[in-house]
Amino acid sequence: MAKDTSLRAMGWAQSFPVSQGVRAGRRWTREHLASLEWTRDAPEIVDAILLIVSELVTNAHVHAHSDAQLVLTWDSHCLHVSVHDSDPLPPARQPEDLTTTGGRGLALVDALADGWATHPQASGKTVTACFVPPGAPKPRHGGDVS
Repeated sequence: MAKDTSLRAMGWAQSFPVSQGVRAGRRWTREHLASLEWTRDAPEIVDAILLIVSELVTNAHVHAHSDAQLVLTWDSHCLHVSVHDSDPLPPARQPEDLTTTGGRGLALVDALADGWATHPQASGKTVTACFVPPGAPKPRHGGDVS
């Protein structure tokens, strides 16, 4: 029987304390995306991923008052960007208000990711966004990430 090598799963994890801010998370993410050759093959998706990393890490720091555990998982179909924080409450979409400078994080995740979901856990929650490379089929189930 021939060995199926089509699935190439990879993953990376790093904790970003509140004191570090989001810059270190973006830099760390960009380094790993380069190893997948996304920076060369899909630069517009890299920009979207880096913006979502910024938003999710910021949400963990600002709203959950928590360190952010960032996990990137590539399963040959989708890059899962997951950020865990210690607040058990699910993220809430803010009403659109053009006079404020914040409150657009989930709207950005919804607009830029191919799917996303919140996973409640005993120690808080994890928000996971899925990014599919150009030309690959988009996720099923209305774009939610299971």
